This record gives sequence, C-alpha cells and structure tokens, in this order.
Amino acid sequence: MKVSGFSFIKNALKFDYPIIEAITSILPICDEFIVAVGKSDDKTLDYIKSINSPKIKIIETVWDDSLREGGRVLADETNKAFRAIAADSDWAFYIQGDEVIHEKYLDNIKAAMLKYKDDKAVDGLVFDHLNFYGSYDYIADSRHWQKKEIRVVRNQKNIYSYKDAMSFRKDNDDKLNVAYVNACIYHYGWVKTPTAMQQKQLEFQKLWHDDNWIKENVPQVDEFDFSNVDSVDLFKGTHPKVMEQRLKRLTWKFSFDPTKAKKESLRRRILNKIYKSTGVHIGEFKNYNLIRK
Repeated sequence: MKVSGFSFIKNALKFDYPIIEAITSILPICDEFIVAVGKSDDKTLDYIKSINSPKIKIIETVWDDSLREGGRVLADETNKAFRAIAADSDWAFYIQGDEVIHEKYLDNIKAAMLKYKDDKAVDGLVFDHLNFYGSYDYIADSRHWQKKEIRVVRNQKNIYSYKDAMSFRKDNDDKLNVAYVNACIYHYGWVKTPTAMQQKQLEFQKLWHDDNWIKENVPQVDEFDFSNVDSVDLFKGTHPKVMEQRLKRLTWKFSFDPTKAKKESLRRRILNKIYKSTGVHIGEFKNYNLIRK
C-alpha cells in the first residue's frame, strides 16, 4: 500500500499557521508528501523546506485572484497538490495548514486504509473534527461547527476538492461514499493571538466576499474579539506531541464568560441544547455518504 499526503499553504508565517506540525503529524504513515506553496509575502517556501525530509515534494504556485467567490481558490490549490501525487499511490491523505492529527490515531488510520484498500465501494475515509477556539484549552462545542470531514480519498482523478476545499466530491458533484475511521482532526484555525486572528480574518474574507461586503461586515480593529462565540467547553484531552512547542509559546489568555456569549435565536438555542444533551444534530448537512462504520 502506498500513501501520499498533500496540502497547500501561503503566508504561513504571516498568519501563524501550524503547517509544519500539520505535515509532520501524518508524515510517518505517508510515502511522500506534496505541498503546493503559493507565492507568499513571507518566507513560507523556506519554512516548508526546513522540514528537510526526502518525502517532501514542493510545487510552487500562484493563487488565482479571480477565483474569489466562495473560497474557490482554496479548492484550486488543493487540486494542484492532489494532481501532483504519485500515480501508483493507493490513498491520498489531505491535511490543511491549521489541522493536526494526534499520534495516537495513526495506527487506526493506517489500519483503515489497509482494510478498505481493495473495497472499491469506499471512495474515502471520514474523520471526527475537533475545533479549538480562543486558546488550546477550549473547543467550540455548538452544533454549527464541523463534526466530521473527509481527509483520505482514493487516488482517482474523478475525485476533486469541493467548493472552499473543506471536502471532496466526484464526477458530477456526487458525494463520496466513505467509511468512518476512529480518528480525529484537531483544527487550530481559531487559535492565534488576537492580532494575528484579526489579520487572518481580514485577509481570508477576501477569498469569499468583495471589498464592499468586507467593509460593512468585518470590524476594522486591531484585535479579534474572541468573545463573539455562542458556546465553548474546556478541552480535557492531550494535544499532539508535534504541538508541544506551540503550546509553550502561548502568549495570550482566553477565558469564556457565558453571560457575554453571542446571543442566538430561540430556535438555535433549543437545537443546540438538544445537540449537547443527546448528540443528535437535527438538520445536519453531511457532505458524504457513510456506507461503512
């Protein structure tokens, strides 16, 4: 069995992405790793080269600014990396620049790849998704955050990154048929200094909206307001070992005051209460067909 990892990145240092941690977290079970490095305003290319692994293969890209609506440029960059993986790879393991896999899940993931390698009905593997918020001590736990995502797909050219690169589709926008693997994506996209988080928000909203929308909807402030969230919970587990140095460099404090939480509609509060007490997500959209559990 041959496995290719793949990802894309731009301005990793400017926006403090844990891209090296992301790549190295899954590198042990990959035979190669393709990174599409976009032309950046910082030394992102040198940063990726510093991983210094013979498995790493870099393709240099230029992001297409015309693909602004809906974050389509992110899918475009993902596809550039996906198309560059070795033709003889069985599986393609995708990880984004702010996602990390805990080492405790690597054996489960590899076992699932082996189990379904010859089961052609399975297009990919779906993972649980844990969203850290504000700091490494809290997770966003309300119903509207992503709960599961596809991160391993077959090396088939009819599969492609979908919309803003959060998931995958095949053929005529058909959902992938997937198997569930007992593993979790640790998403750190909302864990940055308030200043870095605000800079990222301003920059990345440009991938979805025009300048007028940004001017009207994104506060022109120096620091991001982390209190604008409806619900978080303390994280009681451990972080991946590759994240240890980042945790030590934590320079800001985040605490959650429920009395100052973002106010949701009555309907959303009821649905969220049902979700928290039962785990049932009423009306959940799933971007995949789960055919193996």
